[in-house]
Amino acid sequence: SMAGGLEPHLEALRRELHGPAVLSVLIALIAVAVTFLIWRFVQGRRSSRKAVLLLGLCDAGKTLLFARLLSGRYRDTQTSITDSSAMYRVSRDKSTNVTLIDLPGHESLRLQFLERFKAAARAIVFVVDSVAFQKEVKDVAEFLYQVLVDSTVLRNAPALLIACNKQDVTMAKSAKLIQQQLEKELNTLRVTRSAAPTSLDGSATGGPAQLGKKGKDFDFSQLPMKVEFVECSARGSKGEEGEADLEGLEKWLVKVA
Repeated sequence: SMAGGLEPHLEALRRELHGPAVLSVLIALIAVAVTFLIWRFVQGRRSSRKAVLLLGLCDAGKTLLFARLLSGRYRDTQTSITDSSAMYRVSRDKSTNVTLIDLPGHESLRLQFLERFKAAARAIVFVVDSVAFQKEVKDVAEFLYQVLVDSTVLRNAPALLIACNKQDVTMAKSAKLIQQQLEKELNTLRVTRSAAPTSLDGSATGGPAQLGKKGKDFDFSQLPMKVEFVECSARGSKGEEGEADLEGLEKWLVKVA
């Protein structure tokens, strides 16, 4: 009699298991599994990208910054005509390494070197000469624009740091002013570039890459990658005998490694 009493409940449970509720649960589980697999795939691709690229115009201080990060020591540098790379341990108590790659800033070389290394970029440090910035703002914005509309950079969205170098000089512009001026210049550039841009290898991207949000003035928060600004000095306030002032940059490298 007890089994007979349970029969209607069991039947109701069977019907429920074949009903829409279970289907909803199954769909939800499949969605979670697919999301997890996509996340693993993206993380896997990101972890295979171990390079931090140092970009910027000639004389922005990239090569000295590269040397200071690796050895801490000051050295005289000259305009680079090829890339330099080295393993960099992001902090003393971490075994995590990244490959720092210093790319030439000369106008005739910088895009071909970026083309070579952009797919490996986990992060990009774009070095700006804070002293010469007012004079170079259009050139700085032009190069940064070419980096930001590149199809590979847009797809991989590496973390981006604008390193406002040479802050040891009295005439240096602040990171805040540099950010405001760059946003203004990039906004102008995207308006004037109505033709379909091409990627660095010369192939069309299938229509203009939209920098930022349509109908809104450009600002860095609209980009697919996280953009931060730091003030630094590869030379350091005590000159060649003293230490560099790279604390903000070093903290950022720990974060993105």
